[in-house]
Amino acid sequence: MSKNIILTGDRPTGNLHIGHYVGSLRKRVELQNSGKYESFIMIADAQALTDNAETPEKVRDNVLNVALDYLAVGLDPKKSTIFIQSQIPELTELTFFYSNLVTVARLQRNPTVKSEIEQKEKFKTGVPVGFFTYPISQAADITAFNATVVPVGEDQLPMLEQTREIVHKFNSLYGETLIMPNAMVPENSTAARLPGIDGNSKMGKSLGNAIYLCDDAETIAAKVKTMFTDPKHLRVEDPGNTTDNTVFIYLSIFATPEHFATFLPEYKNYDELTAHYERGGLGDVKVKKFLNEVLQETLRPIRERREKFAKDPKAVMEMLQNGSIAARKVAFETTERVKRAMKLNYFN
Repeated sequence: MSKNIILTGDRPTGNLHIGHYVGSLRKRVELQNSGKYESFIMIADAQALTDNAETPEKVRDNVLNVALDYLAVGLDPKKSTIFIQSQIPELTELTFFYSNLVTVARLQRNPTVKSEIEQKEKFKTGVPVGFFTYPISQAADITAFNATVVPVGEDQLPMLEQTREIVHKFNSLYGETLIMPNAMVPENSTAARLPGIDGNSKMGKSLGNAIYLCDDAETIAAKVKTMFTDPKHLRVEDPGNTTDNTVFIYLSIFATPEHFATFLPEYKNYDELTAHYERGGLGDVKVKKFLNEVLQETLRPIRERREKFAKDPKAVMEMLQNGSIAARKVAFETTERVKRAMKLNYFN
Protein backbone atom coordinates (compact mmCIF):
# COMPACT_ATOMS: atom_id res chain seq x y z
CA MET A 1 0.00 0.00 0.00
CA SER A 2 1.39 3.43 -0.96
CA LYS A 3 2.40 5.66 1.94
CA ASN A 4 0.92 8.84 0.49
CA ILE A 5 -2.49 8.59 -1.16
CA ILE A 6 -4.67 11.55 -2.06
CA LEU A 7 -8.40 11.57 -2.72
CA THR A 8 -10.00 14.67 -4.16
CA GLY A 9 -12.74 15.53 -6.65
CA ASP A 10 -15.59 17.75 -7.82
CA ARG A 11 -19.35 17.59 -8.26
CA PRO A 12 -20.34 17.63 -11.95
CA THR A 13 -22.96 20.37 -11.80
CA GLY A 14 -21.32 22.71 -14.32
CA ASN A 15 -18.02 23.73 -15.88
CA LEU A 16 -15.14 24.35 -13.49
CA HIS A 17 -14.02 27.96 -12.97
CA ILE A 18 -10.83 29.76 -11.96
CA GLY A 19 -11.88 29.50 -8.32
CA HIS A 20 -11.58 25.72 -8.67
CA TYR A 21 -8.26 26.19 -10.46
CA VAL A 22 -6.73 28.36 -7.74
CA GLY A 23 -8.33 26.51 -4.84
CA SER A 24 -7.57 22.94 -5.85
CA LEU A 25 -6.82 22.05 -9.50
CA ARG A 26 -3.47 23.80 -9.70
CA LYS A 27 -2.32 22.11 -6.49
CA ARG A 28 -3.57 18.70 -7.68
CA VAL A 29 -1.41 18.92 -10.80
CA GLU A 30 1.58 19.94 -8.69
CA LEU A 31 1.08 17.01 -6.29
CA GLN A 32 0.49 14.60 -9.18
CA ASN A 33 3.73 15.65 -10.88
CA SER A 34 5.77 15.61 -7.68
CA GLY A 35 5.89 11.80 -7.73
CA LYS A 36 5.32 11.74 -3.96
CA TYR A 37 1.63 10.87 -4.06
CA GLU A 38 -0.75 8.39 -5.61
CA SER A 39 -3.79 10.42 -6.64
CA PHE A 40 -7.42 9.34 -6.94
CA ILE A 41 -9.56 12.04 -8.51
CA MET A 42 -13.30 11.49 -8.33
CA ILE A 43 -16.09 13.02 -10.39
CA ALA A 44 -18.72 12.97 -7.63
CA ASP A 45 -21.87 12.41 -9.70
CA ALA A 46 -23.66 10.41 -6.97
CA GLN A 47 -23.08 13.19 -4.48
CA ALA A 48 -24.30 15.74 -7.04
CA LEU A 49 -27.60 13.85 -7.21
CA THR A 50 -28.26 14.53 -3.51
CA ASP A 51 -29.55 17.96 -4.52
CA ASN A 52 -30.16 17.36 -8.24
CA ALA A 53 -32.25 14.19 -8.18
CA GLU A 54 -34.91 15.81 -10.39
CA THR A 55 -32.37 16.69 -13.12
CA PRO A 56 -30.05 13.69 -13.59
CA GLU A 57 -29.34 14.78 -17.17
CA LYS A 58 -27.64 17.92 -15.78
CA VAL A 59 -25.28 15.75 -13.77
CA ARG A 60 -24.68 13.29 -16.60
CA ASP A 61 -23.92 16.00 -19.17
CA ASN A 62 -21.41 17.69 -16.87
CA VAL A 63 -19.36 14.56 -16.19
CA LEU A 64 -17.68 15.01 -19.57
CA ASN A 65 -17.25 18.75 -18.97
CA VAL A 66 -15.46 18.18 -15.66
CA ALA A 67 -13.27 15.48 -17.23
CA LEU A 68 -12.29 17.90 -20.02
CA ASP A 69 -11.42 20.58 -17.45
CA TYR A 70 -9.27 18.05 -15.58
CA LEU A 71 -7.33 17.13 -18.70
CA ALA A 72 -7.04 20.77 -19.75
CA VAL A 73 -5.31 21.87 -16.54
CA GLY A 74 -2.83 19.01 -16.75
CA LEU A 75 -4.26 16.12 -14.78
CA ASP A 76 -2.87 13.03 -16.45
CA PRO A 77 -4.66 9.65 -16.42
CA LYS A 78 -1.22 7.99 -16.67
CA LYS A 79 -0.27 9.55 -13.33
CA SER A 80 -3.65 9.89 -11.57
CA THR A 81 -6.69 7.60 -11.36
CA ILE A 82 -9.63 9.67 -12.62
CA PHE A 83 -13.00 7.96 -12.07
CA ILE A 84 -16.77 8.37 -11.75
CA GLN A 85 -18.18 7.91 -8.25
CA SER A 86 -21.41 6.14 -9.22
CA GLN A 87 -19.45 3.44 -11.04
CA ILE A 88 -17.97 2.20 -7.74
CA PRO A 89 -20.85 0.36 -5.99
CA GLU A 90 -18.58 -0.52 -3.06
CA LEU A 91 -18.84 3.12 -1.99
CA THR A 92 -22.55 2.64 -1.36
CA GLU A 93 -21.84 -0.53 0.60
CA LEU A 94 -19.30 1.22 2.84
CA THR A 95 -21.69 4.14 3.36
CA PHE A 96 -24.31 1.69 4.62
CA PHE A 97 -21.90 0.06 7.09
CA TYR A 98 -20.60 3.41 8.38
CA SER A 99 -24.12 4.79 8.86
CA ASN A 100 -24.44 2.56 11.92
CA LEU A 101 -21.54 4.39 13.54
CA VAL A 102 -22.97 7.93 13.33
CA THR A 103 -25.93 9.40 15.21
CA VAL A 104 -28.53 11.73 13.73
CA ALA A 105 -27.58 14.30 16.37
CA ARG A 106 -23.95 14.24 15.21
CA LEU A 107 -24.96 14.85 11.59
CA GLN A 108 -27.18 17.73 12.69
CA ARG A 109 -24.20 19.36 14.42
CA ASN A 110 -21.98 19.24 11.33
CA PRO A 111 -21.48 22.97 10.55
CA THR A 112 -20.71 22.41 6.86
CA VAL A 113 -23.94 20.47 6.35
CA LYS A 114 -25.93 23.04 8.34
CA SER A 115 -24.63 25.99 6.33
CA GLU A 116 -25.15 24.27 2.97
CA ILE A 117 -28.71 23.30 3.90
CA GLU A 118 -29.45 26.91 4.87
CA GLN A 119 -28.14 28.16 1.51
CA LYS A 120 -30.38 25.93 -0.59
CA GLU A 121 -33.84 27.34 -1.18
CA LYS A 122 -35.14 23.99 -2.41
CA PHE A 123 -34.52 22.46 1.05
CA LYS A 124 -36.99 24.79 2.79
CA THR A 125 -39.65 22.08 2.51
CA GLY A 126 -37.35 19.27 3.61
CA VAL A 127 -33.82 17.94 3.34
CA PRO A 128 -33.24 14.72 1.33
CA VAL A 129 -31.74 11.93 3.41
CA GLY A 130 -28.94 11.55 0.85
CA PHE A 131 -27.83 15.15 1.34
CA PHE A 132 -28.17 14.99 5.11
CA THR A 133 -25.96 11.92 5.30
CA TYR A 134 -23.38 12.85 2.71
CA PRO A 135 -20.62 13.24 5.35
CA ILE A 136 -20.95 9.46 5.77
CA SER A 137 -20.75 8.97 2.01
CA GLN A 138 -17.68 11.16 1.95
CA ALA A 139 -16.08 8.99 4.62
CA ALA A 140 -16.70 6.00 2.35
CA ASP A 141 -15.05 7.80 -0.57
CA ILE A 142 -11.97 8.68 1.47
CA THR A 143 -11.46 5.34 3.19
CA ALA A 144 -12.24 3.18 0.14
CA PHE A 145 -9.04 4.34 -1.52
CA ASN A 146 -6.95 4.31 1.69
CA ALA A 147 -6.41 8.07 1.41
CA THR A 148 -3.83 9.42 3.82
CA VAL A 149 -4.23 13.03 2.66
CA VAL A 150 -7.38 14.94 1.65
CA PRO A 151 -6.94 18.48 0.24
CA VAL A 152 -9.77 20.62 1.68
CA GLY A 153 -10.66 24.26 2.21
CA GLU A 154 -11.15 25.44 5.77
CA ASP A 155 -14.94 25.35 5.31
CA GLN A 156 -14.71 21.61 4.61
CA LEU A 157 -12.63 20.70 7.66
CA PRO A 158 -15.72 19.61 9.66
CA MET A 159 -16.45 17.06 6.94
CA LEU A 160 -13.00 15.52 7.23
CA GLU A 161 -13.24 15.57 11.01
CA GLN A 162 -16.40 13.47 10.74
CA THR A 163 -14.53 10.99 8.54
CA ARG A 164 -11.79 10.79 11.14
CA GLU A 165 -14.41 10.08 13.83
CA ILE A 166 -15.86 7.26 11.73
CA VAL A 167 -12.42 5.76 11.15
CA HIS A 168 -11.62 5.94 14.86
CA LYS A 169 -14.96 4.38 15.83
CA PHE A 170 -14.65 1.61 13.25
CA ASN A 171 -11.09 0.73 14.25
CA SER A 172 -12.02 0.81 17.95
CA LEU A 173 -14.88 -1.62 17.39
CA TYR A 174 -13.43 -3.95 14.77
CA GLY A 175 -9.65 -3.61 14.98
CA GLU A 176 -7.19 -1.54 12.93
CA THR A 177 -8.73 -1.72 9.47
CA LEU A 178 -9.14 1.79 8.02
CA ILE A 179 -6.48 4.40 7.30
CA MET A 180 -6.77 7.66 9.27
CA PRO A 181 -6.76 10.57 6.76
CA ASN A 182 -5.26 14.00 7.37
CA ALA A 183 -6.26 17.36 5.91
CA MET A 184 -4.16 19.36 3.47
CA VAL A 185 -5.32 22.99 3.74
CA PRO A 186 -4.24 25.62 1.15
CA GLU A 187 -1.29 27.70 2.38
CA ASN A 188 -2.76 30.88 0.89
CA SER A 189 -6.07 31.78 2.53
CA THR A 190 -7.02 34.06 -0.39
CA ALA A 191 -6.43 31.29 -2.89
CA ALA A 192 -8.56 28.98 -0.77
CA ARG A 193 -11.66 30.98 -1.69
CA LEU A 194 -11.31 33.22 -4.75
CA PRO A 195 -14.09 35.85 -4.67
CA GLY A 196 -16.60 36.23 -7.48
CA ILE A 197 -16.16 38.95 -10.09
CA ASP A 198 -19.01 40.86 -8.38
CA GLY A 199 -17.11 41.05 -5.09
CA ASN A 200 -19.15 38.26 -3.48
CA SER A 201 -16.92 36.25 -1.14
CA LYS A 202 -17.91 33.10 -3.03
CA MET A 203 -17.51 32.36 -6.73
CA GLY A 204 -20.15 29.92 -7.91
CA LYS A 205 -22.05 28.56 -10.88
CA SER A 206 -25.41 29.44 -9.37
CA LEU A 207 -24.30 33.01 -8.57
CA GLY A 208 -23.35 33.86 -12.16
CA ASN A 209 -20.12 35.52 -11.01
CA ALA A 210 -17.47 33.11 -12.28
CA ILE A 211 -14.81 33.07 -14.98
CA TYR A 212 -14.77 29.54 -16.39
CA LEU A 213 -11.75 27.60 -17.62
CA CYS A 214 -13.53 27.15 -20.95
CA ASP A 215 -14.47 30.85 -21.44
CA ASP A 216 -13.24 32.33 -24.72
CA ALA A 217 -11.08 35.46 -24.90
CA GLU A 218 -14.00 37.82 -25.56
CA THR A 219 -15.99 36.46 -22.64
CA ILE A 220 -13.06 36.82 -20.25
CA ALA A 221 -12.45 40.40 -21.36
CA ALA A 222 -16.13 41.30 -20.89
CA LYS A 223 -16.21 39.77 -17.40
CA VAL A 224 -13.05 41.58 -16.32
CA LYS A 225 -14.58 44.91 -17.39
CA THR A 226 -17.50 44.38 -15.01
CA MET A 227 -15.33 43.36 -12.05
CA PHE A 228 -15.80 44.89 -8.63
CA THR A 229 -13.04 47.29 -7.53
CA ASP A 230 -13.11 50.07 -4.90
CA PRO A 231 -16.47 51.90 -5.00
CA LYS A 232 -14.86 55.00 -3.44
CA HIS A 233 -12.16 55.19 -6.12
CA LEU A 234 -14.17 57.50 -8.37
CA ARG A 235 -11.36 59.47 -10.02
CA VAL A 236 -7.89 58.42 -11.18
CA GLU A 237 -6.23 60.73 -8.65
CA ASP A 238 -8.22 59.32 -5.70
CA PRO A 239 -6.38 56.99 -3.27
CA GLY A 240 -7.71 53.45 -3.67
CA ASN A 241 -8.30 50.43 -1.45
CA THR A 242 -6.70 47.18 -2.61
CA THR A 243 -7.59 44.96 0.37
CA ASP A 244 -11.18 44.18 -0.64
CA ASN A 245 -10.65 45.03 -4.30
CA THR A 246 -11.44 41.97 -6.41
CA VAL A 247 -9.18 43.04 -9.27
CA PHE A 248 -6.17 43.33 -6.95
CA ILE A 249 -7.01 40.05 -5.21
CA TYR A 250 -6.93 38.34 -8.62
CA LEU A 251 -3.66 40.06 -9.54
CA SER A 252 -2.05 38.99 -6.26
CA ILE A 253 -2.76 35.38 -7.23
CA PHE A 254 -2.26 35.32 -10.99
CA ALA A 255 0.22 38.10 -11.91
CA THR A 256 3.85 36.98 -12.14
CA PRO A 257 7.02 39.09 -12.62
CA GLU A 258 6.98 37.91 -16.25
CA HIS A 259 3.48 39.34 -16.69
CA PHE A 260 4.67 42.72 -15.40
CA ALA A 261 7.71 42.68 -17.66
CA THR A 262 5.57 41.85 -20.70
CA PHE A 263 2.36 43.82 -20.18
CA LEU A 264 3.08 46.54 -17.59
CA PRO A 265 6.86 47.19 -17.54
CA GLU A 266 6.57 50.52 -15.66
CA TYR A 267 5.99 48.41 -12.53
CA LYS A 268 8.44 45.76 -11.36
CA ASN A 269 5.92 43.79 -9.33
CA TYR A 270 2.56 43.64 -7.57
CA ASP A 271 3.79 45.69 -4.58
CA GLU A 272 4.73 48.65 -6.78
CA LEU A 273 1.37 48.55 -8.55
CA THR A 274 -0.49 48.35 -5.24
CA ALA A 275 1.45 51.26 -3.75
CA HIS A 276 0.61 53.49 -6.74
CA TYR A 277 -3.10 52.63 -6.59
CA GLU A 278 -3.28 53.24 -2.84
CA ARG A 279 -1.63 56.68 -3.01
CA GLY A 280 -3.73 57.72 -6.03
CA GLY A 281 -2.96 58.39 -9.66
CA LEU A 282 -3.80 54.97 -11.09
CA GLY A 283 -7.15 54.28 -12.73
CA ASP A 284 -9.27 51.12 -12.66
CA VAL A 285 -9.33 50.90 -16.46
CA LYS A 286 -5.55 50.46 -16.66
CA VAL A 287 -5.49 47.90 -13.86
CA LYS A 288 -8.36 45.90 -15.40
CA LYS A 289 -6.60 45.95 -18.78
CA PHE A 290 -3.55 44.41 -17.12
CA LEU A 291 -5.63 41.78 -15.32
CA ASN A 292 -7.32 40.84 -18.59
CA GLU A 293 -3.92 40.32 -20.24
CA VAL A 294 -2.75 38.21 -17.28
CA LEU A 295 -5.87 36.01 -17.32
CA GLN A 296 -5.77 35.62 -21.10
CA GLU A 297 -2.14 34.47 -20.90
CA THR A 298 -2.96 32.07 -18.04
CA LEU A 299 -6.16 30.56 -19.45
CA ARG A 300 -5.32 30.40 -23.17
CA PRO A 301 -3.24 27.18 -22.99
CA ILE A 302 -5.85 25.57 -20.72
CA ARG A 303 -8.65 26.45 -23.15
CA GLU A 304 -6.66 25.24 -26.15
CA ARG A 305 -5.92 21.89 -24.50
CA ARG A 306 -9.58 21.56 -23.59
CA GLU A 307 -10.64 22.18 -27.18
CA LYS A 308 -8.21 19.52 -28.37
CA PHE A 309 -9.55 16.87 -25.96
CA ALA A 310 -13.16 17.87 -26.71
CA LYS A 311 -12.69 16.75 -30.32
CA ASP A 312 -12.62 13.12 -29.15
CA PRO A 313 -15.23 12.70 -26.39
CA LYS A 314 -15.22 8.93 -26.88
CA ALA A 315 -11.55 8.76 -25.87
CA VAL A 316 -12.28 10.88 -22.78
CA MET A 317 -15.10 8.54 -21.73
CA GLU A 318 -12.83 5.53 -22.29
CA MET A 319 -10.29 7.17 -20.00
CA LEU A 320 -13.00 7.56 -17.34
CA GLN A 321 -14.09 3.95 -17.79
CA ASN A 322 -10.53 2.67 -17.38
CA GLY A 323 -10.04 4.88 -14.34
CA SER A 324 -13.29 3.64 -12.81
CA ILE A 325 -12.25 0.00 -13.33
CA ALA A 326 -8.92 0.65 -11.60
CA ALA A 327 -10.58 2.58 -8.77
CA ARG A 328 -13.17 -0.13 -8.24
CA LYS A 329 -10.47 -2.74 -7.78
CA VAL A 330 -9.01 -0.75 -4.87
CA ALA A 331 -12.45 -0.06 -3.35
CA PHE A 332 -13.34 -3.76 -3.61
CA GLU A 333 -10.23 -4.75 -1.66
CA THR A 334 -11.04 -2.22 1.06
CA THR A 335 -14.64 -3.42 1.28
CA GLU A 336 -13.51 -7.04 1.63
CA ARG A 337 -11.19 -5.96 4.44
CA VAL A 338 -14.06 -4.12 6.15
CA LYS A 339 -16.35 -7.16 5.84
CA ARG A 340 -13.73 -9.42 7.36
CA ALA A 341 -13.33 -7.04 10.28
CA MET A 342 -17.13 -6.95 10.76
CA LYS A 343 -17.37 -10.78 10.59
CA LEU A 344 -19.41 -10.60 7.38
CA ASN A 345 -17.07 -12.82 5.33
CA TYR A 346 -19.34 -15.86 5.43
CA PHE A 347 -18.04 -17.66 2.35
CA ASN A 348 -14.30 -17.05 2.39
